[in-house]
Amino acid sequence: MKASIVDLRYHMNEVLRALERNEDVCILSRGKLKGVIKPANGKPRMKVRDHPFFNMLQSSEVVEQQMEGLRGGRYRDL
Repeated sequence: MKASIVDLRYHMNEVLRALERNEDVCILSRGKLKGVIKPANGKPRMKVRDHPFFNMLQSSEVVEQQMEGLRGGRYRDL
Protein backbone atom coordinates (compact mmCIF):
# COMPACT_ATOMS: atom_id res chain seq x y z
CA MET A 1 0.00 0.00 0.00
CA LYS A 2 1.15 3.53 -0.68
CA ALA A 3 0.19 6.29 1.74
CA SER A 4 1.01 9.97 1.85
CA ILE A 5 1.56 12.03 4.97
CA VAL A 6 -2.04 13.25 4.71
CA ASP A 7 -3.25 9.62 4.51
CA LEU A 8 -1.39 8.86 7.72
CA ARG A 9 -3.12 11.75 9.41
CA TYR A 10 -6.68 11.30 8.16
CA HIS A 11 -6.88 7.63 7.12
CA MET A 12 -4.84 5.81 9.75
CA ASN A 13 -7.50 3.06 10.05
CA GLU A 14 -6.89 2.05 6.42
CA VAL A 15 -3.14 1.98 7.03
CA LEU A 16 -3.61 -0.21 10.11
CA ARG A 17 -5.91 -2.58 8.17
CA ALA A 18 -3.22 -2.92 5.50
CA LEU A 19 -0.69 -3.81 8.19
CA GLU A 20 -3.13 -6.41 9.60
CA ARG A 21 -3.29 -7.93 6.10
CA ASN A 22 0.51 -8.25 6.34
CA GLU A 23 1.14 -5.58 3.69
CA ASP A 24 4.05 -3.17 3.69
CA VAL A 25 3.03 0.51 3.72
CA CYS A 26 5.19 2.84 1.63
CA ILE A 27 5.21 6.41 3.00
CA LEU A 28 5.32 9.09 0.31
CA SER A 29 6.04 12.78 0.69
CA ARG A 30 5.36 14.88 -2.40
CA GLY A 31 5.36 11.70 -4.46
CA LYS A 32 8.79 10.49 -3.29
CA LEU A 33 9.36 7.45 -1.12
CA LYS A 34 10.44 8.44 2.40
CA GLY A 35 10.09 5.15 4.24
CA VAL A 36 8.37 1.81 4.63
CA ILE A 37 6.28 0.56 7.55
CA LYS A 38 6.39 -3.23 7.92
CA PRO A 39 3.95 -5.38 9.93
CA ALA A 40 5.12 -6.22 13.45
CA ASN A 41 4.03 -9.87 13.37
CA GLY A 42 6.85 -10.67 10.95
CA LYS A 43 4.99 -13.46 9.15
CA PRO A 44 6.34 -13.89 5.66
CA ARG A 45 3.83 -13.56 2.86
CA MET A 46 2.58 -16.84 1.48
CA LYS A 47 3.76 -17.49 -2.03
CA VAL A 48 1.15 -18.65 -4.51
CA ARG A 49 2.92 -21.95 -5.13
CA ASP A 50 2.81 -22.73 -1.38
CA HIS A 51 -0.98 -22.35 -1.22
CA PRO A 52 -2.77 -25.71 -0.85
CA PHE A 53 -5.01 -25.07 -3.87
CA PHE A 54 -2.17 -24.20 -6.24
CA ASN A 55 -1.96 -26.64 -9.15
CA MET A 56 -4.55 -28.96 -7.62
CA LEU A 57 -6.13 -29.78 -10.97
CA GLN A 58 -3.34 -31.75 -12.58
CA SER A 59 -5.66 -34.45 -13.86
CA SER A 60 -6.61 -34.72 -17.52
CA GLU A 61 -10.30 -34.92 -16.62
CA VAL A 62 -12.59 -32.31 -18.12
CA VAL A 63 -14.13 -29.86 -15.65
CA GLU A 64 -17.66 -31.06 -16.42
CA GLN A 65 -16.64 -34.64 -15.58
CA GLN A 66 -15.08 -33.56 -12.30
CA MET A 67 -18.17 -31.56 -11.33
CA GLU A 68 -20.46 -34.46 -12.21
CA GLY A 69 -18.32 -36.72 -10.01
CA LEU A 70 -18.58 -34.28 -7.12
CA ARG A 71 -22.28 -33.60 -7.48
CA GLY A 72 -23.41 -37.05 -8.46
CA GLY A 73 -26.35 -37.75 -10.68
CA ARG A 74 -29.89 -36.67 -10.03
CA TYR A 75 -30.85 -40.17 -8.97
CA ARG A 76 -28.00 -41.98 -7.30
CA ASP A 77 -27.83 -45.75 -7.53
CA LEU A 78 -28.07 -47.26 -4.07
